[in-house]
Amino acid sequence: MSLLIAVPNRDMTKLQILLSDALPEILIEIWPEIVDPLKVEFVLVWNPPKNLWCNLPNIKAISSFGAGVDGLIKNEPLPNAPVARIVDPKLADDMALYVLGQILNFKLRLNEFHVKQQKKLWQPKRAHQTSKVGILGLGQLGTKTAELLNLNGFEVSGWSRSEKKINNITCYHGDEGLIEMAKSSDYLVCLLPLTEQTKGILNYELFQHLPNHACIINVARGEHLIENDLLKALDNNEILGAILDVFQTEPLPKDHEFWLHPRIICTPHTSALTSINTIVEQIAENYQHMEKGEPLINLIDAKLGY
Repeated sequence: MSLLIAVPNRDMTKLQILLSDALPEILIEIWPEIVDPLKVEFVLVWNPPKNLWCNLPNIKAISSFGAGVDGLIKNEPLPNAPVARIVDPKLADDMALYVLGQILNFKLRLNEFHVKQQKKLWQPKRAHQTSKVGILGLGQLGTKTAELLNLNGFEVSGWSRSEKKINNITCYHGDEGLIEMAKSSDYLVCLLPLTEQTKGILNYELFQHLPNHACIINVARGEHLIENDLLKALDNNEILGAILDVFQTEPLPKDHEFWLHPRIICTPHTSALTSINTIVEQIAENYQHMEKGEPLINLIDAKLGY
C-alpha cells in the first residue's frame, strides 16, 4: 500500500523523506510518479491535477495539504472517502500577529514613511486615528486575531454566516449584519473559509459601505476578492488602502497592477505558514487511524468546505 503526495508545482522531496521516516513500512510517492495506482489508499493533496481521482480507485482517506480545503475541489468531485485538514496550533498565533502588525503598519503610516525615505522627503504626519476592526470569519483564526487586537486597544467586531456570541466582540451575522459592520469598520479583515457563498465577498458593493478611510486586509483566499472592484474603489478614493497576502493567481504575475499600486501592500502568502513537522505528525497519525479503521483527526465536511 502507498501514500501519495499530490501537490503540483511544489518541491515535495523533503516532505517525502520525513513521511518515509515517520511511516517506514509505507511507500511514499509524489505525483505523477506512481508505481501502482491500485495500491494508493491515502492522498495528501492540494490543487489536484485533472483526472487524479479517476485513476485512484482504492482511496480510503484524503487530507488537505493545509488548514483550508478549498484547494481540494478544483477539477472533479472528491472520492467517497473521509477528508481531513492540517491543524497547526501555532497557525492562529502567527495569523493574529500578521494582522496586528499590518494594521499597526497602516495606522502609523510606516509604509508611507518608507517610501518618502527613498525620496529623501521629511514630511511628518500624525498616525491615523482609526481603531475599529471588522473581521469576516469568526472561526479559530478570526477569534484568535480578535483577541489579540482587543488586547492592543482596538475595538473589534466580527461577522459570520450564522449567529455567534464571543466575549468582547460585537458579533454580526447574515447579509444585513455584514453591511452594518462594514459601515463602522476602519479595517476590514477577511479570514473566511472559501466556499461558493463567500467567493467574491470583497466586492465593490461592499466597499461602498465602508468609510472612505478604510483599509482592506485579505489573508484568507485570493478568490474572496474581486480584484477589479478593489482597484476601482481605490482609484475612486472610496477606500484608502489594501493589504493583500493572497491572490487569485499565485505567484502574483509580474505584470499585475497590484505590484506597483501606491495604495496596495502585497506579501507572498506568508501570513501563516504551516510547520512541515506538524504536517508529518498529523498525516502519519491519520494514516495509522485509516489502517485501523478509526476516525481521522481534524475531519471536515467537504460539501461545506470546512
